[in-house]
Amino acid sequence: MKKVFAILSIVAIFNFGSTLNVVAQDSTATEQVAATDSAVAVTDTTQVTEEAAAPVAEEGGMHKGLKQKFIEGGAGWMAPIAFCLIVGLALCIERILYLSLSSTNTKKLLNNIEEAWNKGGVNAAMEVCRNTRGPVASIFYQGLSRYDEGIDVVEKTVASYGSVQLGLLEKNLSWISLFITLSPSLGFLGTVVGMIQAFDKIQQVGDISATIVAGGMKVALLTTVFGLIVAMILQVFFNYILTLIEDMTTDMEDSSISLLDIIVKHEKK
Repeated sequence: MKKVFAILSIVAIFNFGSTLNVVAQDSTATEQVAATDSAVAVTDTTQVTEEAAAPVAEEGGMHKGLKQKFIEGGAGWMAPIAFCLIVGLALCIERILYLSLSSTNTKKLLNNIEEAWNKGGVNAAMEVCRNTRGPVASIFYQGLSRYDEGIDVVEKTVASYGSVQLGLLEKNLSWISLFITLSPSLGFLGTVVGMIQAFDKIQQVGDISATIVAGGMKVALLTTVFGLIVAMILQVFFNYILTLIEDMTTDMEDSSISLLDIIVKHEKK
């Protein structure tokens, strides 16, 4: 399940990157068309645009609609929101891959440690830990390395090194949380600025025009919509990462107790 989720995350990143490239191309093309059509009569341009927009919207579907709304929101506010999404997803994927590679079959590891200890002593058990990847094996190695100093020292070493490994598991989570908070904040800020600009236009015209108000408000609210979408996407990944860390932390605590039981059992022999 973890590998599938990680693969899907990578695919989503590449798809979003290609979408941004298409959006940039569409934005450039739109500016060129606007410059060319400025010489044509306003009435004819409006009619042609309305007739052409309907079939394009139908052909493109939801994907085309999102790109169009992204362009309408303005690069000044949409670019920071897109940056939050790209960097946030990159950090999420990095954490998911790291946690997936750090997972260990602790039951098998404990059995291998006990078998190696019975055959070659504590050094053989340490060799098993050295050849096993993951934070659990590292904690076991540090604890077994203090075996000669007594069970109390081993227990303190396991607890201390466990805290170090937990900090490594939670690396970059604060940045992901920052992007979750920052993306809707940028959206709200863009909305407020857009509303101020809309009211400035009303003041300049000297009359309340439904076209001016509706157009300005629509563009302003688009930044909030995309900011909330980015925050929801990152929140799903963030909660999934927290679930992985909680599972690994519980596994580390349980397996550490089992390791201490093995050490106590061999001390009594």
